[in-house]
Amino acid sequence: MSGSRNGNRPPAGRRNGIVVGSLVAVVVAMVGLSFAAVPLYRMFCEATGYDGTTQRAAAAPGGAAGEPLITVRFNADTAGDLGWEFRPLQREVKVRPGEQTLIAYHAENKSGRDTVAAATFNVTPLKAGAYFDKIQCFCFDEQHLAAGASVDMPVSFFVDPSILTDPNTKDVRTITLSYTMFRAKSEPRPVADAARPPAAIN
Repeated sequence: MSGSRNGNRPPAGRRNGIVVGSLVAVVVAMVGLSFAAVPLYRMFCEATGYDGTTQRAAAAPGGAAGEPLITVRFNADTAGDLGWEFRPLQREVKVRPGEQTLIAYHAENKSGRDTVAAATFNVTPLKAGAYFDKIQCFCFDEQHLAAGASVDMPVSFFVDPSILTDPNTKDVRTITLSYTMFRAKSEPRPVADAARPPAAIN
């Protein structure tokens, strides 16, 4: 009987090939998932407002008279290696849910060379992200500024009226919209930096 069982077992070389093939398939699948994780996570955040991620909309629905006003505050941070001044032109506005509001941020390139930058963003409290909709925003695209140039960059948004009826957010009366401006990944390294040899290791 044992001879019959051994006779049905694949040869050792074939078994090893099956194991190796399985391991390769697992590695390939893991690599594929790692590349897909970032865009999938971004899509999840945009769809749900997770982690304070704001939404995008084509138009505001309009507000109703008598609804409570919500204070929207604006914050700006700049990566240390960017060399830009970046700030909101308004510190805060009071908005009626559903009504479109237009504000702007100011940027000035003080780095001494042409620079490409991009902005990340979120709102706090984080639970308000699903109800904060942007119609137009400089954060949708990379920003190109020549050395010494400055620009006012608009943000058009509205707060979804549903924020007032959701049990988790109906108490929210203040929202802070925050941006961080940093050097864009698509920007080439400065020629001086690219030509500089690596530091010697002692």
